[in-house]
Amino acid sequence: MNDQQSRQQELMLKGAAWMTASNLISRLLGALYIIPWYGWMGQHAAEANGLFTMGYNIYAWFLLVSTAGLPVAISKQIAKYNTMGEESKAFALINRFLKLMLVLGIVFAAIMYIAAPLFASASGVGAELIPVMQSLAWAVLIFPVMSIIRGVFQGYNNMRPFAMSQIAEQVARVIWMLLATFLIMQMGNQDYVAAVTQSTFAAFIGMIASMALLIFALNHEGLLRPILAASGQELEGGTELVIETLKEAVPFIITGSAIQLFQIIDQMTFINVSRWFTDTSEKDLLVLFSYFSANPNKVSMILIAVASSIGGVGIPLLTENFVKKDFGASAKLVIDNLSLLMTFLIPATFGSLLLSQALYTFFYGQPQGSSLNLFVWAMSFTIILGLYTVLAPMIQALYENRLAMLYFVYGLGLKLVLQIPFIWLFGSYGPLLATGLALVFPCVLMYQTIHRITRLNHQRLMKRMLLITLMTVVMSVFTGLSQFLLSFVIAPTSRWGSLLHLLVVGAISVYVYAWMALKSHHLDRVMGPQAQRLRQLLRIS
Repeated sequence: MNDQQSRQQELMLKGAAWMTASNLISRLLGALYIIPWYGWMGQHAAEANGLFTMGYNIYAWFLLVSTAGLPVAISKQIAKYNTMGEESKAFALINRFLKLMLVLGIVFAAIMYIAAPLFASASGVGAELIPVMQSLAWAVLIFPVMSIIRGVFQGYNNMRPFAMSQIAEQVARVIWMLLATFLIMQMGNQDYVAAVTQSTFAAFIGMIASMALLIFALNHEGLLRPILAASGQELEGGTELVIETLKEAVPFIITGSAIQLFQIIDQMTFINVSRWFTDTSEKDLLVLFSYFSANPNKVSMILIAVASSIGGVGIPLLTENFVKKDFGASAKLVIDNLSLLMTFLIPATFGSLLLSQALYTFFYGQPQGSSLNLFVWAMSFTIILGLYTVLAPMIQALYENRLAMLYFVYGLGLKLVLQIPFIWLFGSYGPLLATGLALVFPCVLMYQTIHRITRLNHQRLMKRMLLITLMTVVMSVFTGLSQFLLSFVIAPTSRWGSLLHLLVVGAISVYVYAWMALKSHHLDRVMGPQAQRLRQLLRIS
């Protein structure tokens, strides 16, 4: 039993390391591009970022719907059949779903392209948003097939190709969008809508790069031939297996779309509802939308992406334990997974809040109006968003799909009920408050369900959370003090000054927190032998 749990912890940590690294690199690239991009947009920067985000909100929802939640479900099914010694079923199932996803990609890409005028109108913005959304439809064409292949690697607990494909996708995307934006805004006719359209079309370029790497990896791992060969075989009970996998997939798309759907609700309601209560112009409302949604998302999604990667890595392992009815191992895996998540997410969120002025100035320049306050409010809900992204797939790994969907409906209903009155009462802060409150409810319910099924040691988990919180408080004192002292040398009021604050204060904060986590042996509980290697590297006894 100890050997099995040790193996699973090693697999989880290895997968988490790859996914954390790839998510950090790809998300950092996705955030750092904003510095030159925002500058080249000139006086239209906030509006351009608002249009970009509105297009991406709809696009991201189409990505979720077009894959029907199948990548995670496929990885879950692969883990199940491999555990049962029926690998041939997994290959046949993959083959069938690759064909299905090819059809879904064509269908949903066409729908997004044709319906772009409708989505633009519903967002409260004019024709400027239409070409932006249509340019993203090309990426929807490829994504479903690509996501299934990523799910295959996840099911085999081989996260390296998955991770490398994310990096390749982001590098190709950023190169295209920066090159196109520079040519249009600095050397061309300065049409900022055309620049935004090319920036969103870059998603298609990134998909091509990612797909090429994944196919190469499939062939290298010896999986490509068996998957293709399965096309000529009759899969015994094939229809039943497809239906079974779809049943597993639907809850993943429903629960996994919560954050994206909430952002779409904000997009569809904020400008339209604000017109009922204020005489603010459409341009100014688009700028406010950019302040509370587009700008903070570039930073907060870095943290949430890491959270989702940590949560996703443990799903096949949790399913494996559940199929074997090993609830002790399941409970330990849940505790380790949540501990690993919060070990990163809590200090990262508080550190971001303390360095919010430097973060905002570095990415967007000097804060204007309410931009910094909205940035801080949006960042403060990161822990709730990150926790939801982990608990939702975790409860489904325990085959509680019906409850997962029910809890999602509760959260969605609360968001819809609060949205309009909160916009009326709190203006641009309203959507943020409505999202935060609407996600707390399902998080509590999902944790209670996981606790009931696995009988995890609640006190052990709470002790770890208390220790993480105490270490975060101590880290925050050092963060605030070092930031205060550095301000006498250079203030975070310019990009270079902000960068210096982020590097110096950030390095101090990370070292202080890492020192405490290693000295207290907290990291040993979630990282195993890797913690001792870190102690040796940092020369901590």
